[in-house]
Amino acid sequence: MVSEYLVEADCFTIRCDVSVYRPSPLSNMQKHLLDTDADVMFHVAGEKFSAHRCVLRARSPVFKAELSRASTSGSSCIRIDDMLPQVFKSLLHFIYTDSLPEVTGVEGSMMAEHLLAAADRFGMQGLKLICEEKLIRELNENTAAKILKLAVQHNSSFLREACFVFLSDPPVLEAAMAMDDGLLEQVAKICPALLKKMWAYEDDPMQDELDMCLTVCDEFLAVI
Repeated sequence: MVSEYLVEADCFTIRCDVSVYRPSPLSNMQKHLLDTDADVMFHVAGEKFSAHRCVLRARSPVFKAELSRASTSGSSCIRIDDMLPQVFKSLLHFIYTDSLPEVTGVEGSMMAEHLLAAADRFGMQGLKLICEEKLIRELNENTAAKILKLAVQHNSSFLREACFVFLSDPPVLEAAMAMDDGLLEQVAKICPALLKKMWAYEDDPMQDELDMCLTVCDEFLAVI
């Protein structure tokens, strides 16, 4: 008796749908963060955080150097200045899991700004890229000046270029300037070429301001 499933050349096809879940290689360590095998303690603005030297060394060249100095001095406690405890907690979360806690809205924007600073401070390029991408999504006339300042402060060429592209349209720059009077001078110092490009628009309503900032730019370049 011939099976009804053998429709051609006595063959049949089996389809299998396979889903693969690949957890972070560090995810299993996260639950042991406060266990007795943690061998280093951080003090951050009055709060204490336990961690593992081997994990921190593998994830951050700055932590690696800092832990080496601590080992030389025999200290198992490291103080972190100029950082909020919740930011350091998110930093450790990323170190152990390659992900960030879910934070949205204004709080999420502020956390991205703080974590950008932390990523630059501890040499963590993966975290820095995540923060840059989040801040770029929030780039508008209201935030351009602040994000450009962050890009300069924390050595983010990716973020800086995104700001320049956004501000290269004179009407957009004019709207952004209305939110921050110092933006034009800031652009003049950081990217005079962009300012000169905008200066080419003879009918630009900001012509007087552009002339003044180009003068400031020339004086600034002469000093450096």
